[in-house]
Amino acid sequence: MTDEITHHLTDALLMAYSAGTLPEAFNLAVATHVSMCDACRAAAESYDAVGGALLAETESQEMAADALSSALAMIRDTPAEAPAPRPADVPAPLAGYIGGSLADVTWRPVGMGVKQAVLKTSPEATARLLYIPAGAAMPDHGHKGLELTLVLRGAFFDEDARFGPGDVEVATEADEHTPIADIGEDCICLAVTDAPLKFRGWLPRLAQPFLGI
Repeated sequence: MTDEITHHLTDALLMAYSAGTLPEAFNLAVATHVSMCDACRAAAESYDAVGGALLAETESQEMAADALSSALAMIRDTPAEAPAPRPADVPAPLAGYIGGSLADVTWRPVGMGVKQAVLKTSPEATARLLYIPAGAAMPDHGHKGLELTLVLRGAFFDEDARFGPGDVEVATEADEHTPIADIGEDCICLAVTDAPLKFRGWLPRLAQPFLGI
């Protein structure tokens, strides 16, 4: 599946992910994509290596005399947890946020057959799962900030580009678009935003405060 991914994360996002500076919602989207994409995983690991080299060159700080024994005691006293089984239909980074698999998601209708499920993350950004019926179009919209849309199942078209499983679309304030789900299968995406969307139609704008989009 990873060989078929053609839409990747930007270097800036991968560097921020490696540096640990992304909000939780964006960190989730990047981690999920990286778990699906060999190319972006390799890039993220290279940035981790650069960060490690820089850390190795920084001046060391003296630690308390009992630092090692305290750390070992904490490890010894922490009860071991059995690894949770990985659902077949969900990348590992996402599983804990949805309670297991896609079958466990509680969907909320948002109109025209589209459903969403907002995931619990820190308030700096919002992560949600979107369920878009085959052939259905999302309302025409622009952005007040950054949006990442990662395909988990199915596919969608945006202009002439097709986004399938593992592909991620990066949209900024310069973009306005109308994504349309592929006619062959319902589409499920992980969408992350750090600002409300800008809808052109009056009906989506009217519903926007209630849906938190």
